[in-house]
Amino acid sequence: MLRNINFRYFFYAISCFTLLSLTSCQENITLEKANNLTISEGFKNPIGFYNAKPTFSWQLPVAKNIKSQSAYQIIVASSKDLLSSNPDLWNSEKQKSEQSTFVKYQGKKLKSRQKVYWQIRYWNQDKQASDWSEINHFELGLLNNEDWQAKWAGLDTAKDSIKGVRKFLMHRPQYLRKGFELSSDVVSARLYITAKGVFDAYLNGKDISDDVMTPGWTPYNHRIETLTYDVTELLQTGKNALAVELASGWHSGRISRLTALYDNFSSPKILCQLEIKMKDGSKQTFVSDTSWKGTTNGPIRLAGIYDGELYDANFEIPNWKTTSFDDSNWELVQTETISKKVKLAPKRHQTVKNQLILKDVEIVSVDENSAVFNLKQNMVGVPKVKVPMKKGDTLKIRFSEMLLKDNTFYTKNYRSAKSTDYYIAAKDGMIEYTPKFTFHGFQFIELSGFDKNAKPDTSWVQGVAQHSDFEKNGTFSSSHDKLNQLQSNITWGLRDNFFDIPTDCPQRDERLGWTGDAQVIAPTSLFNYDVHSFWTAWLQSLRENQSEHKNGMVPFIVPDVLQTRNGSSGWGDAAVIIPWDIYNATGDITVLEESYESAKKWVGYYQSKVKKQPFLPKMHSFSDWLQPYPSKSGKLANRGDTPKDLIHAAFFAHSAHLVSKIASVLGKPEDEKKYKDLYKNIVNAFENAFFEEGKFTGEKQTQTSYLLGIYFDLFKPETKLKAQKYLLEEIKNADYHLGTGFLGTPILPKVLDDMGQIDLMYKILFKETYPSWFYSINQGATTMWERWNSYSIEEGYNSQPMNSLNHYAYGAIGQWMYERIAGLSAKEPGYKKIKIAPVPNTKFVNSASASIETPYGQAISAWEIDKDTFTLNIVIPPNSSGEVHIPSGFAKSILMNGEPLKRNDQNTSEGIVIVQVTSGSYKFQSKSN
Repeated sequence: MLRNINFRYFFYAISCFTLLSLTSCQENITLEKANNLTISEGFKNPIGFYNAKPTFSWQLPVAKNIKSQSAYQIIVASSKDLLSSNPDLWNSEKQKSEQSTFVKYQGKKLKSRQKVYWQIRYWNQDKQASDWSEINHFELGLLNNEDWQAKWAGLDTAKDSIKGVRKFLMHRPQYLRKGFELSSDVVSARLYITAKGVFDAYLNGKDISDDVMTPGWTPYNHRIETLTYDVTELLQTGKNALAVELASGWHSGRISRLTALYDNFSSPKILCQLEIKMKDGSKQTFVSDTSWKGTTNGPIRLAGIYDGELYDANFEIPNWKTTSFDDSNWELVQTETISKKVKLAPKRHQTVKNQLILKDVEIVSVDENSAVFNLKQNMVGVPKVKVPMKKGDTLKIRFSEMLLKDNTFYTKNYRSAKSTDYYIAAKDGMIEYTPKFTFHGFQFIELSGFDKNAKPDTSWVQGVAQHSDFEKNGTFSSSHDKLNQLQSNITWGLRDNFFDIPTDCPQRDERLGWTGDAQVIAPTSLFNYDVHSFWTAWLQSLRENQSEHKNGMVPFIVPDVLQTRNGSSGWGDAAVIIPWDIYNATGDITVLEESYESAKKWVGYYQSKVKKQPFLPKMHSFSDWLQPYPSKSGKLANRGDTPKDLIHAAFFAHSAHLVSKIASVLGKPEDEKKYKDLYKNIVNAFENAFFEEGKFTGEKQTQTSYLLGIYFDLFKPETKLKAQKYLLEEIKNADYHLGTGFLGTPILPKVLDDMGQIDLMYKILFKETYPSWFYSINQGATTMWERWNSYSIEEGYNSQPMNSLNHYAYGAIGQWMYERIAGLSAKEPGYKKIKIAPVPNTKFVNSASASIETPYGQAISAWEIDKDTFTLNIVIPPNSSGEVHIPSGFAKSILMNGEPLKRNDQNTSEGIVIVQVTSGSYKFQSKSN
């Protein structure tokens, strides 16, 4: 049964693209308007936007008379009136071009605070013109440090901070406020705000947003993100009050295993600037300065990323956010001027938000004054509790990803992270509490300290799932329940670990942006979610941390709070690989332009590590991290058995090769040749150093040693064939199980695909025993795990202290599920041409489907096999085209939309019938041979 397809779209498209229902798509004199207008990395009508040189994108409507675009025109103006009469910022004039994505703005220079309006019209393949689109707009934030009149403001919480875990100082959260008066009605108001820490802000008692843990996490020694809020409706004539809660967050709290980079001992501070335009034409500005008042005697007593939050209701401050509050006893804040060394810049991706509330809860156990609740899904976020309590009692809220056999908590994998929230009751009765300045990774919640006379109820606990605010971009489903569960585990793992940055895990004392984990999961993430801006924002942080090293080194983690001094092959390559993946998924050349120098510098780092042996660097590597069945023990086992020198050379070659390809796209022929020649030289050195007649010469044969050489094209053609045979031997020796870690696993399906060994990949994917993807599912996993054997029903938990049960790296198989099982991929960057090439295997699945929101609209591939009949339904959006592969074995009596497929409409390659199609909806049916 096919699921998760937008059939409403599908059948509407059929009505527009087939001859059966032409009456439902009447042809108009003027074409329908373009829709889904966005700027840069997919922003829709944003305020506080970061980019004064945006790009413009749009989609053509689904209609029978619209196949492609032959021309477009964009107009941009500083007001709606000027847009229709005399666009004063830019008029592209009519441009004969199919381009409908990422068209670069070429108008007058834009400035901070400026609101910009824009429209677009297009001409179809028959040179018919459309109506002008709806008017879209964007408003720039404060782009320069000089735009700020405010000062950093806050209390000195370092002087009386509490000693926490590992002697970290824990700063008391602050309650800050400023009263002011307005004598006239407000026309518009913008609050520009950020923090060294994390904040929540209010105007006249009302929360200004539903954002979580703002402003987020960047390399604070380089850049702090700012946010812009439209607060017009929250202001009033007369008295007003601006109030801010402020906690340590990533900036001043306990982060990483070492002392935090950003001066752990300095107090958190806010920076805010409220700019108001009045009805009488005047302007007023209120800023954070020495006139603000504050206290640390509020109800949130402590709050940390790793350790949780302590809330004492006895310290609640009634009405402190409102104009009626008397703050005369509060302390005046201290201020700091804005440093010129740290860039203040508008946030370039969406904030974290509350995304989903898990209400399907069951009680696992009740023991005296404690109860354990199961949310049935490993998640990231905070609890929402509603519990009866007695005055003065403390509710203790503990978290765990899984339980031990006696239903007690397994928290060894949290390491030093306390991950515990507390609530102290100020009166008898039902309390409601949701932590604000922390987050947890958990499936189980233990409550203790509630009213002893109360009987625990499932209504006491809910889970608030949180992640960066991006839309779903794709769907995948099949006829196989465990494969669908794997898809669910992949997507939950992605959302849980996309918490402002791509984190390795969400629960223990780490939660860091490991570059190796990021580069292996990026393609799969781009299929499932619209994470274009999420990745480009993180890549900016990567470049900022890389700039600290003259030799071009990319640190292990970004933001680099570990302050590493060595780069790792397979990890630092994120600087090259992820921009290339984004470009291929979106067609956005901007990410290549932004990352080009960074990519070259990383290749230069490899070159700086070449010593005695030409083209073979000597450096640090995490190698094929967490490969199963390692020959070594202890910490050395984590790095697997594929030699790090081989991995250095392989990724050195691969990054050099990608830089040559990027140079070609950017029109840099000299660089293209330079890096291609470098790649060729590394290839020769690689084969000579590590292989003889296609066989790896190292002490222990590994799947990954062959996979890297084959996938990165590091062998001569005749040697490659021999290496492929040895790879198949290694897979057979593993009883057709995985023998790969973080680096080998993502490329295994791609290599077997290229070798024509797709049935073998199916066999590996559907293995039920360790090590395999289904193994964890059989043990009850609802997310991806860090290790192939993190837990076993029979043997319990892996004894290693590094044992996350929510780790996305092995979810990289999701790319192959979309591209080969469902058969939907980009034939050209950004899905300008779409490849529909499912390869069914009825031993495992009888149907599969996928949809993707491409830059041109929704694309669909959905197939099923019923007895000897293969049916394939597809949608190709307007202004793109498709290449359809009817799989070998089903090339008999092919029908397309009910009509026999003409011979001149097809060609055949290795038994596969290939059909070229334009935009539209198609139904293919064929019989098995």
